[in-house]
Amino acid sequence: MRITLALLLLAIAGAPARAQEAPRPYTISGDAIVSSLTGQPGDAQRGRAIVASRQVGLCLLCHSGPFPEERFQGTLAPSLSGAGSRWSEGQLRLRIVDAGRLNPDTIMPPYYRTEGLERVAKAFAGKPILSAGQIEDVIAFLVTLKE
Repeated sequence: MRITLALLLLAIAGAPARAQEAPRPYTISGDAIVSSLTGQPGDAQRGRAIVASRQVGLCLLCHSGPFPEERFQGTLAPSLSGAGSRWSEGQLRLRIVDAGRLNPDTIMPPYYRTEGLERVAKAFAGKPILSAGQIEDVIAFLVTLKE
């Protein structure tokens, strides 16, 4: 498990695309972030591209899903198929922003949290992995996955 986690973190750390904006404030309500990080809905087509990307979202390192064109999908985390049936938009948002709030032992990286992280390269300190807009795009896509 440690080797797998180390490889995941190495892949994420080496990802060339990283958000350059400082995180926007958000409010956690129970197990969700109900309000959009941007105040706008995301674009599902862009979200699908982020999820499937091996350079941006890196989601398929751990997750599998309805991506028949993508080989070598992950088996470490739940399938993304049916994600829109299992979780609300707000629940998905919190899981992407900072899954560690729900499960401190998760291997899911915090895509929007910048505080309290260890071993972050100076160039990436204070910058989220995905921008607020990218997160909203991913959520727009995931909510369409109803199985």
